[in-house]
Amino acid sequence: MAETQHDIDKLETQEWVNALQDVIRCAGSERARFILEQVLQRARDEGIDLGGGFNTPYVNTIAVADEARLPGDYEIERRINALIRWNAAAMVLRAVKKAPEVGGHLATFASAATLYDVGFNYFFHAADGEHLGDMVYAQGHSSPGIYARSFLEGRLTEQQLDHFRQEVAGKGLSSYPHPWLMPDYWQVATVSMGLGPLMAIYQARFFKYLENRTLTQSGQRKVWTFCGDGEMDEPESTGAISLAAREKLDNLIFVINCNLQRLDGPVRGNSKVIQEYERLFRGAGWHVIKVVWGRHWDPLLQSDVGDLLRQRMAEAVDGDYQNYKSKDGAFVREHFFGKYPELAALVANMSDDEIWRLNRGGHDPYKVYAAYHEAVRTVDKPVVILAKTVKGYGLGSGGEGRNTTHNTKKMNMDDLKSFRDQFAIPVDDEAIETIPFYRPPEDSAEIQYLKQRRAALGGPLPARSDQCQALTTPSLEFFASHFQGSNGKAISSTMAFVRMLSALLKEKAIGQYIVPIVPDESRTFGMEGLFRQCGIYSSQGQLYTPVDAEQVMYYREEVAGQILQEGINEPGAMASWIAAGTAYSHSKVPMIPFYIYYSMFGFQRVGDLAWAAADMQTRGFLLGATAGRTTLAGEGLQHQDGHSHIMAALIPNCVAYDPTFNYELAIIIQDGLRRMYQEQESVFYYITLMNENYQHGALPAGCEQGVLKGMYRLQQAEAGEHRVTLLGSGSILLEVIAAAEMLQQDFSVAADVWSVTSFSELQRDAQAVERYNRFNPDKPQRKSYVAECLQDATQPVIAATDYVKSHADKIRAEIPSQYTVLGTDGFGRSDTRAALRDFFEVDRRYIVCAALTALATEGKIPVATVTNAMRQYQLDPAKVDPVSV
Repeated sequence: MAETQHDIDKLETQEWVNALQDVIRCAGSERARFILEQVLQRARDEGIDLGGGFNTPYVNTIAVADEARLPGDYEIERRINALIRWNAAAMVLRAVKKAPEVGGHLATFASAATLYDVGFNYFFHAADGEHLGDMVYAQGHSSPGIYARSFLEGRLTEQQLDHFRQEVAGKGLSSYPHPWLMPDYWQVATVSMGLGPLMAIYQARFFKYLENRTLTQSGQRKVWTFCGDGEMDEPESTGAISLAAREKLDNLIFVINCNLQRLDGPVRGNSKVIQEYERLFRGAGWHVIKVVWGRHWDPLLQSDVGDLLRQRMAEAVDGDYQNYKSKDGAFVREHFFGKYPELAALVANMSDDEIWRLNRGGHDPYKVYAAYHEAVRTVDKPVVILAKTVKGYGLGSGGEGRNTTHNTKKMNMDDLKSFRDQFAIPVDDEAIETIPFYRPPEDSAEIQYLKQRRAALGGPLPARSDQCQALTTPSLEFFASHFQGSNGKAISSTMAFVRMLSALLKEKAIGQYIVPIVPDESRTFGMEGLFRQCGIYSSQGQLYTPVDAEQVMYYREEVAGQILQEGINEPGAMASWIAAGTAYSHSKVPMIPFYIYYSMFGFQRVGDLAWAAADMQTRGFLLGATAGRTTLAGEGLQHQDGHSHIMAALIPNCVAYDPTFNYELAIIIQDGLRRMYQEQESVFYYITLMNENYQHGALPAGCEQGVLKGMYRLQQAEAGEHRVTLLGSGSILLEVIAAAEMLQQDFSVAADVWSVTSFSELQRDAQAVERYNRFNPDKPQRKSYVAECLQDATQPVIAATDYVKSHADKIRAEIPSQYTVLGTDGFGRSDTRAALRDFFEVDRRYIVCAALTALATEGKIPVATVTNAMRQYQLDPAKVDPVSV
C-alpha cells in the first residue's frame, strides 16, 4: 500500500470537509452517507486502493441528533432495573451460601442488565393472537437476571428462586436455559457457547422459509441473540454470518455484550474487540451499530477538543479500559485524560466521582433504546449491536472489571452493602445478613409498570408452548409397497428411504410439512429427483438457467422450494433441522424435518448441537447415510462410521435404529411419524442407511413389534444336533444370513438368525426392567425383551455388526448363554467391501469361525473342527488385530 501523503493543499482539503458538513447540516446524515458512497465507488472504479475501510471511529454509530428518544418513565425503569439486579445477585449468593458446590454466575448479567431491560420493556414481542412472537436467545450465564425479572412479574415464586440450580426435588430453577427442564419457560438452549449465534441465524432463515412457503403469515418476528464478546471466538458464533447477510435476514439482531472480558482475562487486551467485530460484520454485509459511550460523555465529545478525545478513545486498548474500571475516577483522570493537557483541562472542573460516572453505552438505556429502535427498522440486512459494558458492573471491589470476575460467586458484606446502596435497594443492615429477595407490593408503581410494558408486547417472555395441531400420520398400509421386498432387484436402504420420502412428500395430510435437509450430497444419496418434485428453497428464486436445465432432474431453486440444501455445512444443516424440528413450539406448525448426511459427519461432528436439540425437544428424523465401517468402500478412515450408534445412545430422547431391509425402515419411519406428530412425543429418531445394493426380502408375518422393540427372529433353523443363535444388524446382517447357511451346509450346525434393528432400544428396555426388579423385589420379576426372545437359547449367541464391539455388547447381561461379539473396532481403510470385512473380521467366514469356537469352548465339537474351518476359509490366526494397526 502506498505511503500516506502529507496534505499538500490544506485549503482544498478544508473545502471538501466544509462541503460535507454543509450537506450534513442541510440534508442530513443519510444524504451525506449516500454521496460519500457514490464517491467511494467511483474511486474504486478508477482503481484507487482505499484499504479496508470497515472501521468507523471508536464512538457511537448513532449521532446524538439522530437518536430515537426513550419513550417510557426512566425513573421507574431505573428502579426496576435495580430490583432485578439485586434479586439476580441474591439468587446466586443464597444458593452458594446454602450449597457452595452448586455455583452460579454474578458478573455476566451484571454487565448486560440494561441490554435485557430495554428489550423486555420495549422490543421483545411475545406470542399472542396476532403475533407469533419473537425468539430471544439469552446468554446462558445471564439466566439469574431473566429469572429475577420473572419473579417481579409474578411468574416465579420466591421458593423457586431460593432453589436456583437445585432441581432434583422438582421445585428449582435450571442453571442455564434448558427447555427440557423448564418446558413452559425457556425457548432455546444457549449455554454451550457458540451454538446460540449459529442456531439463531438458521432460525431467522427458517422464519423466512415458513413465510415464503405460506405456512405462516408474514410478520414482524425478530430473532434476538445475546452473546458475549468472548463467545464470539467460538467458530460457530461467526461461521454463518455471511449467510445471514446473503439471505437479507432483517429479522435477525445480534446483541454482543462487549464487557471486554472472557472467562480468565481480556478478550483483546492489546487491541479493541469492538473494532474487530465491526470489521468482521461490516465485511460480511451486516448493519453494525456501536453503542460505546453513555450519554454522560456527550458534552465532552461535543466540546472544542472532541476530536482529541476521540483520538484518545482510539488509542487506549481494551486492556486499558478494563484497568480503568477496576480502579476509580482519580485513576481515570490521571491515566486516560492525563495523557494530553487539553483533555486534563477538559475534566478539570469535574470531581473524581463525576469522572467515574462517565458511563459506557451498554449501561445507558437511552443509548441502548436508540440502537434497538434503529435495529428493528433496518431493512434487508441483519443487524449487530456492539454494546460496551463492564463485567461485574456494580459488584464492588471484588467483582467489577477484574480478571477473576467471571468466577465471582460470593460478595463480602461491605461489597453487598455497597451494591445495595448503589442501586437503592430497600433492605436494612439487619436484614441484609440473610441476603433477602425483594419484591415491591403488587399495587406498587414498579410492578404495575413492569406488567403494563409486557402486556403491551403480548405477554411474558421467555415463554414456550407446545400447543400445536396433531397430524394424522399415514398408517402402515401406506408403506405396503415396501413390504413385498425389492422384487429381485438390488437396491440400497438409502434408495429405499428416498422412495419413501418421495411418497410422503405427496401425501396430502403431511406432505407440505416435510422439510428435506441435505448438506451437499443430494445426488450422492439419489435424491436429485426431489429437485423437480418439490424444489430447493431460495429466498431469491432462481436467477439463472441451470447448466442441466434440459435434464429431467435439473437443479431447480425457487422461493417456495421445500428442500433446504445447506452446502458443505453439517453444523448449519443441523441448526436448520433444529429450527424445523421445534417449529411446533415456536410457530405452531408441525414441521417434519428429514436430515440426511454421511453418518460419520453426524454425531461426531455436531454432537453438541444434537445434545442441544434434545434439550429443546426437537422432533424429526436424522438419517445417517453411508453408515457402517465397511459399506463405504473407497472413502477411508475419516468417512467410515463405526460408532455413531454409540454416540446416539448417549442422548436420552434419541431413538436409534440400524435397519437392514426396506420393510424394517418403513415400519420405523411410520412409528416415528406416529409418535412425534400424532402422539406429539418429544423424541427424535436416528436411522442409519447404507449405500450397498442388495436384495430386500418380504415382510415376515408378525415382526412389526419386534422391529420397533429392537429384534425379531428372521430365520428359524431346523432341528440339529448343534445349534447357535446369530444376531446381526445393518448390512452385516447379510453376512450373518450367509454364515447361517454355511454353518448348516459345511458343519451341520443349525443357526437361528435374528435381525437386531436397535441394540440401543434393547439396552434401554433391559435397564428399565432391571430397575423395576430392583425396586420391586416383592413382586413377580420381569424379563427384558432380549431375555424373552432368547429364553430358549441355551446355545452360544454370536452378534456381528458394522460398528464397534461395544455397540452389540450393550445387551451382554441379558444373554442367557455364551456371548461373542464381532465388530469393527479401529480406524477405517479404503478398499473393497469384501477386503474391509476381512480386515475387521466381520464377514461370514469370521462369523462361522466364532460360532464354531463357541461350540468348541463348550465341548460340543472338537477344536480340530475350528482349525480345519480356518484353513478352509483361509483365515490367518497370526493376522494382526485391526485395533492395533
